[in-house]
Amino acid sequence: MAAYTSAEILWLFFVGYLDYLAGYSISMKRYDYIIIGAGAAGLMLAKAMAKDTFFAQSSILILDKDTKSNNDRTWCFWEKDEGHFDDIVFKRWDQIYFGGKEYAETLSIKPYGYKMIRGVDFYKSMLATITEAPNIDFVVEAVSKVSDRNGEILITTNNEVYIGNKVFNSIFDYGPAKLQQKFPVLQQHFVGWFVQTQRPIFTKEVATFMDFSIPQKGNTRFMYVLPFSETEALVEYTLFSENLLPKEAYENAIASYLKENLHCTSYEILGKEQGNIPMTCYNFSVGDTKNMLHIGAAGGWGKPSTGYTFRNTHKKTQKLVQHLKNQKSLNSFAKRNRFWYYDLLLLDILHMDNSMGQSIFESLFKKRKPQYIFEFLDEESHFFRDLSVIFAAPKMAFIKALLKRIF
Repeated sequence: MAAYTSAEILWLFFVGYLDYLAGYSISMKRYDYIIIGAGAAGLMLAKAMAKDTFFAQSSILILDKDTKSNNDRTWCFWEKDEGHFDDIVFKRWDQIYFGGKEYAETLSIKPYGYKMIRGVDFYKSMLATITEAPNIDFVVEAVSKVSDRNGEILITTNNEVYIGNKVFNSIFDYGPAKLQQKFPVLQQHFVGWFVQTQRPIFTKEVATFMDFSIPQKGNTRFMYVLPFSETEALVEYTLFSENLLPKEAYENAIASYLKENLHCTSYEILGKEQGNIPMTCYNFSVGDTKNMLHIGAAGGWGKPSTGYTFRNTHKKTQKLVQHLKNQKSLNSFAKRNRFWYYDLLLLDILHMDNSMGQSIFESLFKKRKPQYIFEFLDEESHFFRDLSVIFAAPKMAFIKALLKRIF
């Protein structure tokens, strides 16, 4: 047999590689819609699609590295009267406590209720509907790469490669936001203890929304307490700031609060939670394409000024479903409104002087009803109510922030 020349060997290798690519492409699994991540946004979207006949003939895939069977987190939100998720609400409070340096008060928030949902209850409820849909697959695999190939979105996992005609990506990445200088990037970071005490120390009807009586240390720091009974509660140390703390700093603060503020030294820690929520007006949609949309925190769906995401995510999901039914491009979904500019000014203030949070929130709750504040933060208030709430805050700080943005 004659020996191959170098050119012939190279050609054979090239032809073989093309055959390999052809076979590889054929083995890829294709879906009309792929949802990356089974968190709040991913599961809300999947359930909405499962219940809408418009998507009944579409193939839908959900990818997540976890089975979503553990109670790995909680979500809290305020809402008027009865709501969409009331059947899985673990606890509701109709009163909140706000504690400032000069103003401290227990406030009725009716017709609002402050509601808490446990992760395990949310996952079970969502998946009960999703898994019954014959056109939806839920695959437990870790996503390692997402790429756009001429309008087709390729998703590589530890086991497979999938092609999605439309992809919804909830993988959050701080990187792009932290590389830019136009918008400040703060974080709502916290550690919480689920505690059981030997004697009754909690008022079970009242949620401590913000207690600024603790040392601020140049930041915006407060305690957050959700009582489930007189002897059980979630006690959480929360900061709105740029940098995280060592874990022991959060836990030392919780232990100190229990001892110094609640006069409790005998308790059992039943569980812990921690989190880190982005607070920024950075435009996360810059990574969107015609066929891929970032959702949840990855899409900037959280409220930049507070970090609250759950109810806002539900409202965004309803709009997204209609957007899909109208067959619009995914990169046209993200919109800015006037509340985005309000959030930006607050974040500018906290970025310039992170200690201002306490005085801003104290001024708001001292001068305005909590119902007005909640309506404003839900982006459901009219313009004159907006002004009423904004003017209740320290005016010079907002004027300086506005002038700096303009000039």
